[in-house]
Amino acid sequence: MTDDRRANRGPSAGPENRAALIAAARTVFDERGVDAPLSAVAKLAGVGQGSLYRHFPDRISLTVAVFEENVEEIERLGERPDSTMRDVLDLVTHQAEAASAFIETIAVARADARVADFDTRLRAVLASKWSEEARSPDRADLRASVDDLMLAVGMVAMVVSHAEREDRHAVSERAWRLLAPGLRGDVPASPDS
Repeated sequence: MTDDRRANRGPSAGPENRAALIAAARTVFDERGVDAPLSAVAKLAGVGQGSLYRHFPDRISLTVAVFEENVEEIERLGERPDSTMRDVLDLVTHQAEAASAFIETIAVARADARVADFDTRLRAVLASKWSEEARSPDRADLRASVDDLMLAVGMVAMVVSHAEREDRHAVSERAWRLLAPGLRGDVPASPDS
């Protein structure tokens, strides 16, 4: 009988086990959603469930760890003076296409402070880039608020998270094409007017 788990190396294996669990969770969540059994994550990481729960006492803590890198990548891009709002939105969209499990988590666990922190951090990056672009003379067409932009991001991310993997990019492109006029203030008249 073969055992896929690593030999117990004690506390010195902690950082390596944690990294393996995060990588495994990223894969399992992407393939099976955030409701996948955590035992599948532990098995793929090659550690026991005890190790998983020592590092991540609940599903949300594991999910937050998995997507912390994504938020940090968005923040780094937002800090670059040469980056644009479009660059940031492209990255957020790409991440949503690649990791629909994150969107599911935000939708389900929005009240959890650990998840709400992601919303706050993303909002700060978007607010910074949005105000930079709004000050630009060639972008006087921007009419929406940061709240509107966050709503648009959420709408795109949610529709992408429900699309088949091979269709996600096309779906996100269509969604942004539909939303772009509203962000510029070119909202078409409603059918009731």
